[in-house]
Amino acid sequence: MLRDEDRIFTNLYGFQDFRLEAAQRRGDWDGTKALIEKGKDWIINEVKESGLRGRGGAGFSTGMKWSFMPKNVTDKPVYLVVNADEGEPGTCKDRDILRHDPHKLIEGCLIAGFAIGASACYIYIRGEFYNEGSAVQVAIDEAYAAGLLGKNACGTGYDYDIYIHRGAGAYICGEETALIESIEGKKGQPRNKPPFPAQAGLYSCPTTVNNVESIAVVPTILRRGAGWFGGLGRPKNTGTKLFCISGHVNRPCNVEEEMGIPLKELIERHAGGVRGGWDNLLAIIPGGSSVPVLPKSICDTVLMDFDSLREVRSGLGTAAVIVMDKSTDIVKAIARLSRFYAHESCGQCTPCREGTGWLSRVMQRMVRGNARVEEIDMLLEVTRQIEGHTICALGDAAAWPVQGLIRHFRPEMERRILDYRNSAHQMAAE
Repeated sequence: MLRDEDRIFTNLYGFQDFRLEAAQRRGDWDGTKALIEKGKDWIINEVKESGLRGRGGAGFSTGMKWSFMPKNVTDKPVYLVVNADEGEPGTCKDRDILRHDPHKLIEGCLIAGFAIGASACYIYIRGEFYNEGSAVQVAIDEAYAAGLLGKNACGTGYDYDIYIHRGAGAYICGEETALIESIEGKKGQPRNKPPFPAQAGLYSCPTTVNNVESIAVVPTILRRGAGWFGGLGRPKNTGTKLFCISGHVNRPCNVEEEMGIPLKELIERHAGGVRGGWDNLLAIIPGGSSVPVLPKSICDTVLMDFDSLREVRSGLGTAAVIVMDKSTDIVKAIARLSRFYAHESCGQCTPCREGTGWLSRVMQRMVRGNARVEEIDMLLEVTRQIEGHTICALGDAAAWPVQGLIRHFRPEMERRILDYRNSAHQMAAE
């Protein structure tokens, strides 16, 4: 269990004011100038040594990502882009950072921007997060007024600006290159890579795109040391993590915990347990709607980190824990996700454009049992034709929930098909 003194987000629930004065009392903007004056290489190496992996879902080393940026760029601007779109169903961790702890994000943007040599930062906020975006704008205005941003930011001689860009609710804009396209005023569609954003990103300039939580934890890591952050969690899965627990639990919540905490302990300690008791659990989606569902037998022992969940053929993703008890129609739940991904496909790649719609239509029939048993294998084959064959990961996100359903709940799908067939025969006989 994470100790209180190791918590990074000390105002996660908004019990205190989010503005600058209260944020400074909580330790934000403390010695920021001294951290920046230690230099770019020191900052990047500390973040690497801490083991911080991207908190947006991919889990790639944040420090490594920063190190890919070209050095000493003089002929064009360099940008930091913060992904605050948060469109993954079940995920609401970044929302609480934006509205209750925005100065952690703003300070992190300044330090990260300095480390990669950026002259400006764009924070891309989901359009529905209107109040959250307004809180971030207040924090930015306060930082400018206090001399923490703008010309000679924090007295370091470094000029740095931060801008908010509001999205319009497209899930696809959570993909970094589609997000960049959207900022540029174009339709939010992913770009082919290479070139990667580090070479040609926003306005064809070197760009790094990071998740809100990834950036917001950086100042605390630098102040307390890479060894402190790296000492939390498990090897290669270090630090703290914000978990969003929703669904059939007694107390749905957002909570900061240590990476690698057992899933069962996370739910029972912080969410009051599964509704009706742990034995009433049917399944859990451990990392947002795009990762494969896990049955109770795996949930009993699995740890909540990148590598543990990958070993059981699921993923940590955004750490949005969606709990389903035995009252859940699991086939209908996954069919609803299939419908979501079909709706949100940008239509650029044929496997995704055609495949997600096909998955959704077949899953609707599977809910009723109006299918043949052989179609389950056909459904699985189509997910494999989509997975890994698209520009971005939305195709994978559509395929994985269906794969998880077939892997763990195939008998339920077969039972429905048999029941539907028997009822049809009975009606014909009558």
